[in-house]
Amino acid sequence: MAGGPGRVPGRVPVPSRGRAAGRVLLAALLLGSWCRAAPERIRYAIPEELGRGSLVGPLARDLGLSPAELPARKLRLSAEKQYFTVSEETGNLYVSERLDREEMCGESASCSVSFEALVQNPLNVFHVEVAIQDVNDNTPAFSKPALDLEIGEWTLPGARFPLEMARDADVGSNSLLTYELTGDPSFSLAVKESSGGKQQPELVVERALDREKQSSFQLVLTAVDGGEPVRSGTVQVRVNVTDANDNAPVFSKGVYEARVRENLPAGSLVLRVRATDADAGSNGRVSYSFGNVPDGVRALFSVDSDSGEVRTAGPLDFEERSKYGFGLEARDGGGLTAHCEVQIDITDENDNAPEITMLSVSSPVPEDAPAGTVVALVKVRDRDSGENGQVWCELSGEAPLSIVASSGGSYKVVTSSALDREQAAEHRVTVVARDRGIPALSSRTALVLEVSDVNDNAPVFEEAAYSAYVAENNAAGAAVLRVRARDADAGANGRVSYWLAGGSAGAAPYVSVEARSGTVYAQRSFDYEQCREFAVAVRAQDGGAPARSSTATVRVFVLDRNDNAPRVVPRSAEAGYLVAKVVAVDADAGRNAWLSYELVQAPEPALFRVGLHSGEVRTARAVSERDAAKQRLVAVVKDHGQPALSATATLHVVLAESLQEALPELSERAAGADSPAELQFYLVLALALLSALFLLSVALAVLARVRRAGPPAVLRCLGAQRFSVAGAAFPADFCEGTLPYSYNLCVAPGRAVAEAAWLPPPPPLASLPAEELVGGEPCGKRSPSSSAGAGEPPADADAPQSEIR
Repeated sequence: MAGGPGRVPGRVPVPSRGRAAGRVLLAALLLGSWCRAAPERIRYAIPEELGRGSLVGPLARDLGLSPAELPARKLRLSAEKQYFTVSEETGNLYVSERLDREEMCGESASCSVSFEALVQNPLNVFHVEVAIQDVNDNTPAFSKPALDLEIGEWTLPGARFPLEMARDADVGSNSLLTYELTGDPSFSLAVKESSGGKQQPELVVERALDREKQSSFQLVLTAVDGGEPVRSGTVQVRVNVTDANDNAPVFSKGVYEARVRENLPAGSLVLRVRATDADAGSNGRVSYSFGNVPDGVRALFSVDSDSGEVRTAGPLDFEERSKYGFGLEARDGGGLTAHCEVQIDITDENDNAPEITMLSVSSPVPEDAPAGTVVALVKVRDRDSGENGQVWCELSGEAPLSIVASSGGSYKVVTSSALDREQAAEHRVTVVARDRGIPALSSRTALVLEVSDVNDNAPVFEEAAYSAYVAENNAAGAAVLRVRARDADAGANGRVSYWLAGGSAGAAPYVSVEARSGTVYAQRSFDYEQCREFAVAVRAQDGGAPARSSTATVRVFVLDRNDNAPRVVPRSAEAGYLVAKVVAVDADAGRNAWLSYELVQAPEPALFRVGLHSGEVRTARAVSERDAAKQRLVAVVKDHGQPALSATATLHVVLAESLQEALPELSERAAGADSPAELQFYLVLALALLSALFLLSVALAVLARVRRAGPPAVLRCLGAQRFSVAGAAFPADFCEGTLPYSYNLCVAPGRAVAEAAWLPPPPPLASLPAEELVGGEPCGKRSPSSSAGAGEPPADADAPQSEIR
């Protein structure tokens, strides 16, 4: 073989086609090309080793964003490690730190960095991939500065001895190695392609060796890569000429393969290599060692020099690297060596839980946000592969939220129904990511979503209608009552102010309301004889925009005090003049307590009339000079029970222009009563006794019934001190209470003569006009025929009782 045609000893030519391809690739890399692969995915390609601040590509333009939109859209990057940055002004993508492809991807043929580009308003996510192209920045290197070979002098020309292969961390044409040998013509270099496609240099003996003439040779082996510019590394080859050992070790296989799972404990057996040597003694004793392998492989694997067992020396991680390949050397005692290759495949285990990253959270969210509003973007990643790396997400917790899958392992958390801040001001859920491995692994992260308030609730009064009782002659500015409304909203939306919205005619000047507290104050002193009741509408309004409000009715009842002296009926009284008022009380309810009044005896029947339901005695015509100065009237009051019960009241009316003029008539009547005829006296006495017996019987019957049924609600406050109103007993300090037929009793304590006034109940709100909310007798509109007993007839009846006013 030595000196064959076309052969140059000591040099293997470098293919020109590989170098030309390398120059074309490098030129393409320097252009910083980019392309769009699919909607929402941007790809760029850049060479490694670019300096910080180097332009990668116009990211904003490729996303369809103009420079004017950038401040509002807030373009930003989301990645585990920030290799790149984006300009806030131009939207261009720049390198933020030096990129070393070999450090990032090792010996992998392809290398890329993926991350997400986020834009706001509306929220969206785009996937960006930057391919890192290899440049020829690594020099071929040998594991040792010198290679020692021992060759027996009996070795024939043409014998081949494997040499250590150089290692180049680059990939592609940049790692395509060729070899050159210089130093002595007794040796040449041959290259044999290994099973993995790599070139194995071999030292070829070109002429016979004579140890006695030359016992050693110094050669230089040079490894040249295919990059542009070309890089090379050298190693010194020292050949010692020996004799005797003429058999080199031989491996049972050229390539050993094994498959092991990751996370094997240190010291676990991976495989065992075996080499044999036909020589005897020390020349046939074989020892095993690593060839030219990286330090990273030595940290993970070990080889027993005697047994050839390859064991784990450190933790294996499928996610870091899934395949390892390295060479082993067998050397006998005479210095002869053999080489083999070891291929170890790492199988994946489910040893990585899913990783959850919150890309964006929109909190707080207004409570009127429609269903389907995106409130958070979640990125989930599992470093395992296959089913171990397949992940699905769910939400744990009671909340109107759901999670939907997006693209590229992203998920959107959206509202599943309407939000209500008044029910829940915040929602706490847990995002659970679980893979499909056996056993499955999961991760959790908390998501807190705050709900901001919207003015969707109007103020609500504690009562739809309020009633207040104020004695007449009150002080101006006195508090009447306080209304209160509550608003379920927060902040200004729940801050309530109060205003007068309307009321009965002329009622507005009577009261005012404090805007903050809702306290209703009297603006003037009330006069029962002028105004017995009035109603106003109070509006509660919140501070939202637009504002919401509600209205409640306030009815004010004026209680009578004894502030008017008695009056006589003047002879100049016209028709309709109020003479007196008969007030009756019936302890029953319903129709049994519905009372009606009529005159049963009068000297001048056409002179007086009584209101059927009011009990008011008025003149039916003008008083004339022919009418007698003294008039005796008898009024009867009946209920509507079955059977009907009744009571009578006698009125003595004196017609005079003044009280002084009426006094003689009253005195004369009293004197005449003491000198009747004897027969008349006995008749009156007998009638009085019969009446007393009848009244005593009725009183005993009523008392027995009251004891059986218990005291009515109106008499529950009876005390030791009592007063009588037409035969019924009431406590002297009684001020307010509820009587049958829903009358409100108002009694001024301390009066010499007890008087009772009966006010009708407030009518329903729906029956009140907006401009005049009045029940009974309105302020400024007193009717001569107004009735204290008007209303729906009530239901049972005992004997009614009456009083003349």
